[in-house]
Amino acid sequence: MDMSVWYLLGAVLVFFMQCGFAMVETGFTRAKNAGNIIMKNLMDFCIGTVVFFVLGYGIMNSENYFFGLIGRPEYQMFTDFANFDWSNFFFQLVFCATAATIVSGAMAERTKFSTYCIYSAVISAIVYPIEAGWVWNSAGWLAKLGYVDFAGSSVIHMVGGIASVIGAAMLGPRIGKYTKGKDGKTVVNAFPGHSLTLGALGCFILWFAWYGFNGAAASDPTQLAQILGTTTIAPAVATFACMLFTWIRNGAPDVSMCLNASLAGLVGITAGCANVDAVGATIIGLVDGILVVIVVEFIDQKLKIDDPVGAVAVHGCNGLWGTVAVGLFDYNNGVFYGGGFHQLGVQVLGVVCIAAYTAVAMTIVFTILKHTIGLRVSAEEEIMGLDIAEHDLASAYADFLPISATTMGGVTTETIDVTDLRDKKLAPVIGGAKETGGRYTKLTIMCKEDRFAILKDAMSQIGVTGMTVSHVMGCGTQKGKTGQYRGVKIDMNLLPQLQVDIVVSTVPPELVVEAAKKALYTGEYGDGKIFLYDVENVVRIRTNETGIAALDNEENRNLPVK
Repeated sequence: MDMSVWYLLGAVLVFFMQCGFAMVETGFTRAKNAGNIIMKNLMDFCIGTVVFFVLGYGIMNSENYFFGLIGRPEYQMFTDFANFDWSNFFFQLVFCATAATIVSGAMAERTKFSTYCIYSAVISAIVYPIEAGWVWNSAGWLAKLGYVDFAGSSVIHMVGGIASVIGAAMLGPRIGKYTKGKDGKTVVNAFPGHSLTLGALGCFILWFAWYGFNGAAASDPTQLAQILGTTTIAPAVATFACMLFTWIRNGAPDVSMCLNASLAGLVGITAGCANVDAVGATIIGLVDGILVVIVVEFIDQKLKIDDPVGAVAVHGCNGLWGTVAVGLFDYNNGVFYGGGFHQLGVQVLGVVCIAAYTAVAMTIVFTILKHTIGLRVSAEEEIMGLDIAEHDLASAYADFLPISATTMGGVTTETIDVTDLRDKKLAPVIGGAKETGGRYTKLTIMCKEDRFAILKDAMSQIGVTGMTVSHVMGCGTQKGKTGQYRGVKIDMNLLPQLQVDIVVSTVPPELVVEAAKKALYTGEYGDGKIFLYDVENVVRIRTNETGIAALDNEENRNLPVK
């Protein structure tokens, strides 16, 4: 097998991780910020490419390396294009972009786009290349000590996690995330992501692309196979452990936390993927799966740092753990394999120095940004959503139909007969009057999505020929079905419903109400409500007809009255 081709193919997979990060972050945040999240992930790579080839790559990979700390920028890509090592440049570039994009999720939904672009440029140009050179440039001081971080648990993920916690802390929480309760204590409010489907898609993309992330630098097919094995075992064990842990503790397995656990397992095994065996990968993954839950909740509920996607726990803490774990489980030099404490000491020294450098550098960067152009959008812009405020984008989902084809098509096996209601004496429901023909009434019906087809058929039976249907979110006094999201109690849970608006005149509103009740009743919470309003008049725009003529179905005008 030509490993040089696999090296480039693995780098291409690492680039594909940008898509995975974008989907995870978008799914775990609110829909009004989806476009902003996507734009940030796109610009991480594009801005990163520019500054990395101008400055970052030379600092990191220069052959003229000063005191094992920093390289002198070199520009052979411009002066000797044909002989430049383009394979190494592209490989290092896609890893650099990954380090930058981790911060996007932790600072989501309230960061100025211009500020984020500057941060992205700085970390790609200076912060990441310096510490990465310590480990991955053969002249780097940690490389000379024998520090092991095969694919970047500390170099990339821990660095991204530390930058995330500093940025999120200085930025402050989203509006409404932490409020004061009646007893004066701080209440942590859950902000569920708008699409677990997107989050899951991103998770699977990242897992798939991680085989390139960890395996691209494999020296031969045998080592590659071992890396792919450990890169599968650790996240699988982590996810399984997280499922059991949340199931036992909360009474139900936590979906979003298990998605985070998969990524935590991948982060944890990244440093030692080529240096640990199956037992080591299993233990690393087991710790990852529990650690991610504990740290997410600790940061959210104890430190009161708002990290919408769990980036600090997934990348920061598990990146640190995975790197230190090499000193324990390296099958040649690990503590548990007879290698003594030397490798463990080197690993601890490395993560402490990288963490300290990153913390100082990113604190300076975010402090300067905070006191110059500012970190955060205004309260009005945050409430409005960054899609419209920062990008003049009404919605990332503007062209989606409000009602699904299945719902509108009325696919159901249940039908009811409401024709008998025509002959019943019905109590007036609005205005105290029973007569029709001179009165226009608007009825707004809130109902479950799966009952709409039955309602539509019932309305047709009583002669209602027009309605407007919209997807909405809502709940009644029961506050929806409350539960937990990522360890935080949800006090109010808005549930998907349909809003059906009908205006009638010749059809008695009492008849519409009784037919709707008969169609929608199940006896369970959430059957819905009906609101009635007096309407002064109705105008058909095309013909300028008013009143009953504007409501009348033109095709039925000449039909005989039954």
